[in-house]
Amino acid sequence: MPLWIALTFIAALFQTWRTALQQKLRATLSVNGASFVRFVYGVPFGLALLLAALAVSGARLPAPNREFLLECVLAGALQIVGTGLLILAFGFRSFAVGSAYAKTEGVQTAIVAWAIAGETLRLKAWLGILLGVVGVLTLSLAGHGLRLRGLLRATFQPAALCGLGTGLCFALVSVLIKWANLALHGGHPIVQALYALVVTNSLQTLMQGAWMAWREPAQLRAAFTHWRRAVWVGAMSAVGSGCWFSAFALAPVGLVRSLGQMEVPFILLFSHFYLKERMKRSDVAGLTLVALGVVLVLLGAGA
Repeated sequence: MPLWIALTFIAALFQTWRTALQQKLRATLSVNGASFVRFVYGVPFGLALLLAALAVSGARLPAPNREFLLECVLAGALQIVGTGLLILAFGFRSFAVGSAYAKTEGVQTAIVAWAIAGETLRLKAWLGILLGVVGVLTLSLAGHGLRLRGLLRATFQPAALCGLGTGLCFALVSVLIKWANLALHGGHPIVQALYALVVTNSLQTLMQGAWMAWREPAQLRAAFTHWRRAVWVGAMSAVGSGCWFSAFALAPVGLVRSLGQMEVPFILLFSHFYLKERMKRSDVAGLTLVALGVVLVLLGAGA
């Protein structure tokens, strides 16, 4: 199995775990506070991963340059904006629409990577990406009584626009992180990816920390007061993002993000087997479509 595939599965799993931990923190922290702990506590864990990669590979620490730093700044800012748009989408009445459109991230990433980075994918991979999107839409809209015609009619609602904006921001983040890795010029790809993670998380800590110091000082203090629980969010985030960034360095970002749609089945399978929640027919149908889409993506990747 190619390394990027294993890294993508690990990334999707740890992202699911991190999201669950963040949801628990929402009882004591605001949206910005729960987001901030992901970055501030992720920095030391990302640094530990970087040091481990340096020790194992014997590679040297990359030397940053202007292009690399600019791309890390833009990626970090877009990730913060994308998270904010997703939260806004959840705040509108059309929650299902916002969620569904946010899950088009995989196909948006493939299109953005093709349009601005020149990445080309095989026909099987494109079919797999589209099938995966249909599966994710099926899962997202299950139980909401919203059919294709209603979904298309709702495209210009605020929730849908925020959801699409979320997917676009995260698609651009993927491409920018790929470029940041390439800007370090020919070193060890995993080391460069983890270095980009540490730099980006540090910049995000400064950006969002400064905003909270200005607008939410009490929440900034609370983020450190509740460190015993928040630190685990940072740990899960560092591992998940480290795997995402490393996978971006090794494979086309469209393939990585599309395969990463396995995050949604992870959530549903966890709720069914661990929380003993019943799975609906639409859940099974959506899972099947996502699984078939993943198979086609892998076949298109030549795995």
